[in-house]
Amino acid sequence: MIRFAHTNFNVLDLKRSLDFYREALSLTEARRIEGSDFTIVYLEDPAKTGYLLELTWNWDRKKPYDLGEAEFHLAFTTDDFDAMHEKHRKMGCICYENPEMGIYFIKDPDGYWLEVLPE
Repeated sequence: MIRFAHTNFNVLDLKRSLDFYREALSLTEARRIEGSDFTIVYLEDPAKTGYLLELTWNWDRKKPYDLGEAEFHLAFTTDDFDAMHEKHRKMGCICYENPEMGIYFIKDPDGYWLEVLPE
């Protein structure tokens, strides 16, 4: 048997990213690894589904990561789509909307796209 564990995003500013994920998606720190020149923080969702987002902060990294054409994303479902959309609108982080499909995307501080859709 095999199952998903986590997805990794490398970030330039760990505090900024933690603040964003807490405010935008209510993700909280599940655990942390401190290395000699890096920090890894695993974030979990409020439902505690077991799937984690791993944020890796390489302390000496100063240049933004190349995300290519950003043709990848994580997806989140919500039981109150309208309230979540309004929250993200007020935060100014919505980067793309597709009303026909009933979805939208937000962008995190490092440029990663996150899809939001109703349950």
